Amino acid sequence: MKKVITIIIVIVVALGAIAYVLTNNKKKNEAKTAFIAEGGGAVAVRVATVEKKVVDLDFSANGNFIANQDLDFLSENAGRVSAVYVDEGATVRKGQVLARIDAEIINTDRETAEATYQNALKDEARYKSAFQTGGVTQQQLDQAVLATQNARLRLQASQRKVSDANIKSPINGVVNKRYIEVGAFVTAQGTRLFELVDVSKLKLKVNVNESQVANLKIGDRIDIKSSVFPNERFSGKVSFIAAKADETLNFPIEIEVFNNTNNSLKAGMYGTAIFNFPGQAPGILVPRTSFVGSVSSNQVFVFDGATKTSKLRKVVAGRILGESVEILDGLKEGEMVITSGQINLTDGSAVSVVN
Repeated sequence: MKKVITIIIVIVVALGAIAYVLTNNKKKNEAKTAFIAEGGGAVAVRVATVEKKVVDLDFSANGNFIANQDLDFLSENAGRVSAVYVDEGATVRKGQVLARIDAEIINTDRETAEATYQNALKDEARYKSAFQTGGVTQQQLDQAVLATQNARLRLQASQRKVSDANIKSPINGVVNKRYIEVGAFVTAQGTRLFELVDVSKLKLKVNVNESQVANLKIGDRIDIKSSVFPNERFSGKVSFIAAKADETLNFPIEIEVFNNTNNSLKAGMYGTAIFNFPGQAPGILVPRTSFVGSVSSNQVFVFDGATKTSKLRKVVAGRILGESVEILDGLKEGEMVITSGQINLTDGSAVSVVN
């Protein structure tokens, strides 16, 4: 019995839903019929007056600051750390010694390379002297010269390793992390030594839409605000504009930001880019819905008040500015474009303007 009652309830609910949908569709059809009836036999349309307006292109975009340089400094030589001269938070300059690797083995290799090079020089001198008297062939002399060159290259490489025993900072920046201690052993395969971050300059990454990116170019000066420092003003310049939109149809851009003398801005903070553009000359704007089909069609219907008819007009569309479109050619200020009802129109159709 309960199952039968449940089935009846389900059927009643379904019939009620169907009745609601049919009633709602009937109301919509009646509204459309009433709209067309207002035209008195002509096609009922809505219109908008073509106006000249000043286009406000200013906008702002939020993003995150990232460090201009952020690198993990890796070891190049194997050895034991004999000294560490900086700690986390220390400000360092390019070329400053940060730590030192025990150079005993490295020095031994350099001394061996030096001795090999000196012997190669002596052998080359003897071969040259013997060649003058016919004691050796040209091939034997060439081999002696080649051996000298190879020995010199090995010596230079070993001297470089000795120099690299003093671990020097490759950039100006701050020691964000220190991964080594005195006595630790590092390998030549790249043990992490320090994380160095340069925040004297940062990059602010933001996304802009297609109408905004069209007005930007590399090198544009941009005002920057930080919510952490509301009373300070920072400046930057556009350093990168993506050539392709992302999956959200926005264009990533990067702004190079100059930090203040205290390096107050930190990587990871939020920032706002303020894009200000000089005053624009007034331009002709029409609603986006004026176009037949889409903006790319470059066709609109103009209402002819004298004959109460529609006239198909070819226009040249410019920028898309929200719900408005800039018209570069084809329309004059004061004309009236049809914004709805175009689907029922052809060139010369009788129309009736309704509110």
